[in-house]
Amino acid sequence: MDISITDISDVEKELQIQATAEELAPIFEKVYQKQRAKLEIKGFRKGKAPLDLVKKLHGEAIEYGSLDDVASDFYRQVVQERNIRPIGEPVLTDIDYKRGETLRFKVKYEVKPNVELKEYKGIPIEKLIHTVTDKEVDDEVTRLRRSNSTTTEVQQVTDDDHIVTVDVQQLDETGTPLIGKKLANVRVYLADEQVYPEIKQALKNAALGTTAHAKVEIKQNEQEQTNRLELTVKKIEKVELPAFDDEFVKKITKDKVTIADEFAKQLRTDLERYWHDRSERQMVDALIGEIVRQHDLTVPESMVRGVLDSMMEEYKNRFPNKKLPPDFNEQEFRDQNRGYAIFQAKWYLIRERIIETEGLIADEADMERQAEIDSPKMGIEKDRLLSFYKSSDAIKDRLVSEKLINLLKQQARVTERVAENSID
Repeated sequence: MDISITDISDVEKELQIQATAEELAPIFEKVYQKQRAKLEIKGFRKGKAPLDLVKKLHGEAIEYGSLDDVASDFYRQVVQERNIRPIGEPVLTDIDYKRGETLRFKVKYEVKPNVELKEYKGIPIEKLIHTVTDKEVDDEVTRLRRSNSTTTEVQQVTDDDHIVTVDVQQLDETGTPLIGKKLANVRVYLADEQVYPEIKQALKNAALGTTAHAKVEIKQNEQEQTNRLELTVKKIEKVELPAFDDEFVKKITKDKVTIADEFAKQLRTDLERYWHDRSERQMVDALIGEIVRQHDLTVPESMVRGVLDSMMEEYKNRFPNKKLPPDFNEQEFRDQNRGYAIFQAKWYLIRERIIETEGLIADEADMERQAEIDSPKMGIEKDRLLSFYKSSDAIKDRLVSEKLINLLKQQARVTERVAENSID
């Protein structure tokens, strides 16, 4: 058997195999035996015709019909003998068979590239620090009060704690209504920070049945656009916020917390944890991004396709019965997310190489510590959980990933910067 391998790229190879009639004979013999069991030949019971007769009547059709399987068997044999580690599905690109002589075929397959690690330690990175303020805690309390508020219809707006239902008509520069540019029964909560200031100002002190006007500057496609609006007040509701007291806290926590001051302290702790976790995520994302940027890699198309397939499945899970909207364009979705998929494939390859270089593993002590942490949260006995962790590749991979991220963070050159109101 003649074998040659051609490099198409760093990640794509083409294997050419040529087999002689002598090498094909024992393989075709097995194919004949298999096919004979299925054949009905006149004068013989099904599967009982002599093999020579089967070859005479159907030999050519059987041989040509089995070529894909024969080529696949040869390919697997060569892959095993030469310790080739293909990824994805191989593709049969060419096949030529001369009966009684030779079989020649080509197979394209992909392999992981050889990752030459660049510097991944001592990466300069910025970590944003956010100090939770009393105002943030108060704002969160206010949000909770608003989500548990009641409303009463009134005749006029007296403060921001009002919901105003309006018909919104867009006007041209002369004040003439634009046809088809009217929205009916739009509810505007004046205390909502997302409401345009111009609309909030126009509806300040508005009375039921009156009309107000607002000029709103809206940025669209990097350009400022002025919308002239006529607001007709249809309904006004006063928002009544419940008092922030022990009774309110008992209600929203279902008696898990009974004292308002304790709940406020818990809120502060939760906000601090939120900002800490967000800062950590941003720092890790920036760290990984910088490491990937330093590595110029060609990634196998099968890996990119695998990431996109996973993203598609995740997107489908958002819909009932995984049924996508009729107007959903899958190719557009894949094209839009291709850059992200390439990035993730690159990081997977670099991550794998760093783990190998650093000798990172999840040992029994790691799994025992994790079982100790998870046991009370999951309500599962620690020993039982540990037994599962020892048999779970997913858990081991997660623990190794955590070790890798901790290593990268510890080795990074971190500069802290105070974030005033948000993490950019």
